[in-house]
Amino acid sequence: MEGFGVHTSMWTMNWDRAGAEKAIAAAVKYEMDFIEIALLNAPAVDAAHTRTLLEKHKLRAVCSLGLPENAWASVRPDAAIEHLKVAIDKTAEMGAEALSGVIFGGIGERTGVPPTQGEYDNIARALQAAAKHAQSKGIELGVEAVNRYENHLINTARQAVDMIERVGADNVFVHLDTYHMNIEEKGAANGILDARDHLKYIHLSESDRGTPGYGNVPWNEVYAALAAISFKGGLAMESFINMPPQVAYGLAVWRPVAKDEAEVMGNGLPFLRNKARQYGLI
Repeated sequence: MEGFGVHTSMWTMNWDRAGAEKAIAAAVKYEMDFIEIALLNAPAVDAAHTRTLLEKHKLRAVCSLGLPENAWASVRPDAAIEHLKVAIDKTAEMGAEALSGVIFGGIGERTGVPPTQGEYDNIARALQAAAKHAQSKGIELGVEAVNRYENHLINTARQAVDMIERVGADNVFVHLDTYHMNIEEKGAANGILDARDHLKYIHLSESDRGTPGYGNVPWNEVYAALAAISFKGGLAMESFINMPPQVAYGLAVWRPVAKDEAEVMGNGLPFLRNKARQYGLI
């Protein structure tokens, strides 16, 4: 998971054969090192087709997801384990390197009260089982800290570290996101420093999820902190242009966050790449 990549929501959130062909061709055009594939419906993905495309273009991949309500780990750990096993198997079949995201719960999961010990116990049990299965398939798992409006369980880098250390598996890492960090951390650098021993992946996303460099994320602070910890993981640009209604609802995105792909890829991508070069990260 090294280099510079992009979340394929830039082109599609439906990973069927047409979506895969469109997104992979575009990623190659922009000379990405890897792509992040959203597994909204893992069983329906044609893994062999995706693997062939990735190998043809020498493009690496990471997969991501949020758990559906019937498999939220905090209340249904056994269902979460089964859901994650299916996604892990599909990730491995595609030739991807990791499954990351809100693998501990749902995007939009909130109880209205603070997390309970019982919820964390269930999550830890589910992730321990998932990590064991992933290890047998050569897959790493990422725990993404997301903001309080999307999930009430793991909002900060420190909380992600605490869960990972409780799970105790070598193949589980912290996944951060500058959009969420801009809401939850007491300074972006502090979140990166908190996660430094486990951080392998970061979403580079603007404060409005639109075009990077046109919001209020403190990009110099983010990149300086990554350089300070000698970060060698994946840098993934994330901007939501194409979203089905159920995903937009969970993310609370009610209006266009950028004009189009050309605006994000033509302005945001060069901005982020130049910053990465400036700080010696690529």
